[in-house]
Amino acid sequence: MRLVQFQTAAGERRVGVVQGDQVREVQGAASVRELALAAIEQGGDLAGQVTKLGLGAVLDYRQLLDELRILPPLDHPDPAHLLVTGTGLTHLGSAATRDKMHQQVGDESALTDSMKVFKWGVEGGKPPAGQVGVQPEWFYKGDGGIVVRPGAALPLPPFAEDGGEEPELAGLYVIGPDHRPYRLGYALGNEYSDHVMERRNYLYLAHSKLRACAYGPELRLGALPEHLEGTSRILRDGQVLWEKPFLSGAANMCHSFDNLEYHHFKYAQFLRPGDVHVHFFGTATLSFADGIAPRPGDRFEVSLAEFGEPLVNSVGQAEAVFDIGGVAVL
Repeated sequence: MRLVQFQTAAGERRVGVVQGDQVREVQGAASVRELALAAIEQGGDLAGQVTKLGLGAVLDYRQLLDELRILPPLDHPDPAHLLVTGTGLTHLGSAATRDKMHQQVGDESALTDSMKVFKWGVEGGKPPAGQVGVQPEWFYKGDGGIVVRPGAALPLPPFAEDGGEEPELAGLYVIGPDHRPYRLGYALGNEYSDHVMERRNYLYLAHSKLRACAYGPELRLGALPEHLEGTSRILRDGQVLWEKPFLSGAANMCHSFDNLEYHHFKYAQFLRPGDVHVHFFGTATLSFADGIAPRPGDRFEVSLAEFGEPLVNSVGQAEAVFDIGGVAVL
């Protein structure tokens, strides 16, 4: 089952089930978060909650997308209670993308810190069931205020040195009243980062991640195939500027999903009931590695057949929100 959140022509929020080129409205559902919390309270699952409520009106999916009425597939009414985070160096090949210059995998002293973390993941990122594996690289992106809906522009801040795509999967979670994280499913994601800034020094990774992002348009329920292969594409003036396949799924990762989730949710501050978490699982495919520099007006497309419609966003230009000397003194 694949779910979307959308707005009616009158601007009201609804949840829908994707059925081919149509969306069937879930009766009485205004948000996926509310559906999930009701399922937790009743001891069921999200798909069962949808079935229990039943389906109603039929809408044209393409029209909803074209009119930018598709919302991110999971959000929170208070953006401060949606936390966007991610993990890097999680996919086989991701270290080579980040650090092509370092190929010596035998001599630990010759490795960069990035290559060391990747090597640790290869050796200990998929522990036996019930055991804790090595922790991954982790980063914070922002709260719900940075999330851009499918089809909308990803803002490029005036101080940014780059605004590059990162095609990957995101896990979508709600924290239950029992302080336990519940994974609702997965969505396509574009984790959109500043790779020029990150390349200057890996200690700038934290700065480079404080950017907008997008995920969706669909929330895919249930288990994932072991091997997933999608396509990441950039269009400029209607023509394909760059295109490359990207791999995901457990077979293409050096960390298990369970291990990545454990090392995020082991922190008590991430287990506040009612909160929403969107966690990006990483990628090994970047146009930046091929010398591409996206610019305002370019269009990103991230597609994967198992997730339905592609995630499409353009690059926009943001205005400055703060100036030197702008801090007020009380």
